Amino acid sequence: MASSGARHSESGGKMRIKSFPVSLNEQHINQTWEKLRKAILEIQKMNNSGLSFEELYRNAYTLVLQKHGDLLYNGTKQVVMQHMIRIRDSVVENLNNKFLSYLNSCWKDHQTAMPMIRDILLYMDRIYVTQKKLDNVYKMGMVMFCQYVVRYTVIRDNLQKTLLDMVKRERQGEVIFRQQIRDACQMLVQLGVGSLDVYEEDFEQPFLRQTRDFYRAESEAFLAKNPSAILYINKVEHRIEEEVSRVYHYLDPSTGPKLVEVLEQELISRHIHTIVNMENSGLTYLLANELYDDIKNMHNVLSRVPEGPKAMSQCISNFIRERGQNIVRDTGSTNPLQYIQDLLQLRSRSDDILKALNQQTIFRNQLNSDFEFFINKNPKSAEFLSLFIDEKLRRGFKGMSDHDVDTVFDQCTVLFRYLQEKDIFERYYKQHLAKRLLLSKCQSDDQEKSMIAKLMAECGGVFTSKLEGMFKDMTVSKTLMEEFMQTVTGSPLNLDLYVRVLTIGLWPTQTTSPRVSLPSDAVDAFNAYSKLRC
Repeated sequence: MASSGARHSESGGKMRIKSFPVSLNEQHINQTWEKLRKAILEIQKMNNSGLSFEELYRNAYTLVLQKHGDLLYNGTKQVVMQHMIRIRDSVVENLNNKFLSYLNSCWKDHQTAMPMIRDILLYMDRIYVTQKKLDNVYKMGMVMFCQYVVRYTVIRDNLQKTLLDMVKRERQGEVIFRQQIRDACQMLVQLGVGSLDVYEEDFEQPFLRQTRDFYRAESEAFLAKNPSAILYINKVEHRIEEEVSRVYHYLDPSTGPKLVEVLEQELISRHIHTIVNMENSGLTYLLANELYDDIKNMHNVLSRVPEGPKAMSQCISNFIRERGQNIVRDTGSTNPLQYIQDLLQLRSRSDDILKALNQQTIFRNQLNSDFEFFINKNPKSAEFLSLFIDEKLRRGFKGMSDHDVDTVFDQCTVLFRYLQEKDIFERYYKQHLAKRLLLSKCQSDDQEKSMIAKLMAECGGVFTSKLEGMFKDMTVSKTLMEEFMQTVTGSPLNLDLYVRVLTIGLWPTQTTSPRVSLPSDAVDAFNAYSKLRC
């Protein structure tokens, strides 16, 4: 069946629009528009089941084609506006009767209607709207719902108050219908048509202000009633988790970072020094009692703000320096072994602290600075460290595995790293090593060489070259002595002789050498050795 302006293609079943040969008269134009007007109105009322969308599309197409796009566009705008006013009035009537539910229902109907209206006016959108640079039909509908309904003063104020009140009640522990808030927030986002301005101005900004006021009051009241840093940290963690969940369930994701920033300012930044320095529960208390899990929790919360690690680092520094200076005062001049042992224990404790603090650089650097500070306050630190290592290497590591021995060497190397006058340590270490070698007090050559290797890794080969040379002298001396003993097998000596050949410049020397008169047997034995080697 042919129509006045369109027919179906026999091959593809698609609608093909054909131009009218003559212009429409004014009466026909008005009749065409009236059909469209009534149809748009019925669509808005959700009474569109009996409408022919193909016929409506043809009518709209005809008006645009005949240069009556302005009539169609402005007429549609007027129909939509009048319907928005009717919706507005009905919403106002329901301000005190399930307001949010009713508003969301009106919004969903509008969301359903506008795409259908857009579809029958699609040709107008493509041609007339594009040429005139106007809002397309869908955007026009969104703007008008926003202007005449949502931003109508009474509705806007009530919507804002209702949403904020629901959030506040939920924060206070009441169970609310989250879906209603979610629908309202999504409505505000969609009404921006590509922009978040409506959502931000009508909800997000007052929401963030309320959030700031709420948590400022709550945090102050909680700290006044519960002077416990641990309880407060747990409270902050719980509240942040709640708010992140709130964003996920019914706020726009863009609110998340802004909300967290407010929480961090009010719950953490404003109270950071109170938390850290709180008596009998603050960071100093946690450090003194080695409560590393609580230290970790405090760090997880306070590190959310830039000033958090700084405040913690300063407190930890004060704690470690006080303990370090106490060690220097108590054993730093009279008990070398206990002094170094106490420093190693403090260093081990610091490692546990660093582990709880996720090895963050600011804490590691500060602790290194603290140890360097008080270790170098004691002029005997270099000598005492060498004595401690000497004691371990002379007496051995009974009952300790190779791994445990290596750990002790690593700890000593860390203390060595803090020494500013490493040349003094080298001098004492050379003296102690010489005694161990010459008096055969070394329990393990492997352990001796392991310690030297660690020192070389710290300071390079130049630092340990003389120490390595001393070991080489001992190896050469042993070889020479074995060769000598083979030559005197047939003519045994009258005494045990062991000669060590030492390289000048490698070994520590005394300022004055005592004059010694050797027994004749010793002189004869040494002369025999000298004749063989010379």
